[in-house]
Amino acid sequence: MSVIALNEGYHGEIKDREENFHGNRLLFIGWEDHLMFCAPHCIAVPPSLTFAALVGEVLPGIYSAHPDWENVKPDEIEWFRSNERFTPVLDRTLEENGLRHKGLIRFRTPGLTGIGGSCS
Repeated sequence: MSVIALNEGYHGEIKDREENFHGNRLLFIGWEDHLMFCAPHCIAVPPSLTFAALVGEVLPGIYSAHPDWENVKPDEIEWFRSNERFTPVLDRTLEENGLRHKGLIRFRTPGLTGIGGSCS
């Protein structure tokens, strides 16, 4: 994500460079139609993590507090990398699925639109 300084000639130290995360990368994850989580979560994950592990192990730790989570069918999730729809290869790594440092993925769960259909 690029940032433009308001003051000409500003040169600050970039603190969120990939090399500052001990082999991990920042990954932003957002669940569409579930504004109980008002913004994407930002997590540090190794690029060698498989997409299946992300779905099966990481996402439940983030989203299982929501009552819709128990009805999520992982094989029906619609995935987006930034604004483009994509189909992840589950047994491949995040790196192999094209997710770089500070990448964004969003997912939609058809039929699940928050508490009482309120998108919350």
